[in-house]
Amino acid sequence: MTKVSWSRLLVGWFVLASSVASAHDADILYTQVRRAGPGAAEVRQVLTLTAASLGLLVPADADADGAVSQADLDLRRAALEVGVWDAMPLTAGGQPCTRTSHAALVRQTFVELSATYACPEGALRQRYPLLSVLPEGYRVILGSVTEGEFPGALFADAAQPSLSIPGPGEAAPSAVEGFAGWVGLGMRHIFEGVDHLAFLLAVLLVGGGLKRVLLLVTSFTVAHSLTLGATALGWLVLDAERTRWVEAAIAASIIYVAVENLVLREHRHRALITFLFGLVHGFGFASVLAGYGLGDSVAKGLLGFNLGVELGQALVVIVLLPPLRMLQRRPSVHRGVVRVLSVCILAAGGYWMVERALG
Repeated sequence: MTKVSWSRLLVGWFVLASSVASAHDADILYTQVRRAGPGAAEVRQVLTLTAASLGLLVPADADADGAVSQADLDLRRAALEVGVWDAMPLTAGGQPCTRTSHAALVRQTFVELSATYACPEGALRQRYPLLSVLPEGYRVILGSVTEGEFPGALFADAAQPSLSIPGPGEAAPSAVEGFAGWVGLGMRHIFEGVDHLAFLLAVLLVGGGLKRVLLLVTSFTVAHSLTLGATALGWLVLDAERTRWVEAAIAASIIYVAVENLVLREHRHRALITFLFGLVHGFGFASVLAGYGLGDSVAKGLLGFNLGVELGQALVVIVLLPPLRMLQRRPSVHRGVVRVLSVCILAAGGYWMVERALG
């Protein structure tokens, strides 16, 4: 195969992978739903989301000045009722709840919407037809009903647009069914996580022989397993602000490895670098895992998810390593491909870092 065709093949693979929605780039709608007390008719709900996400549901910027203000939300009260609350019907015991009031507030970095319902007795359940309006990858994350009630979180997406809401004292079911479900989730995260794929590709471009590639992949695996486990078990805590900077650090790791590929002739410390950045990527995996809610399946969920991540990585290596090994037999072609792809990866990492650092 010629130099040009090899370059086009691998650049094409990278562009194709970049078109897949990354879990880190998908926005979320975070909600809490709770009864005023055991058996009480009154149910309160709070929904927080970014102004950009709200703008996809209703024309929130009433004065068209490019920013959503409190005055805009006050003017769009009727639109919020139709575009948000009517698109999130709440039921109890199979019967519809009646919305008695709703409000909207502009916070520093997000919009807070709240509503009060009168609900019959029975288990609460909510559907989210509004997800069909939002871009692919959006999720509704259901937080704890009351402080300390259930660990983790539950989620709904376009494929599963409804949630059963645990009451006080009720354990939350896992959002993922069975050990195989957690394995599949880990694999899906790798294949949909363009930033992780970009980092892995950058490492493999100058990975060398099979023995060295195994060393690099193993160091990355051990590192991200440590931080993933520590975070999932609650030994380390990531809040929203720390998660944002973790995502920015993941982008920085991509930039660093791509720059190394471009400026260094030898990569003697690549295994150490891969280990250190693996620790950062583990925090990223943990933030995704937390969004699915481990419930009482901590050991099964953590083991299955991590196994899925490793299987996904292994499949990527199996696919990429043979053509890269063939390229290494032609040093001039290999150098050209490394330069082209490293520049592409560097550009992608720079974009992600700016986007994530700015929130």
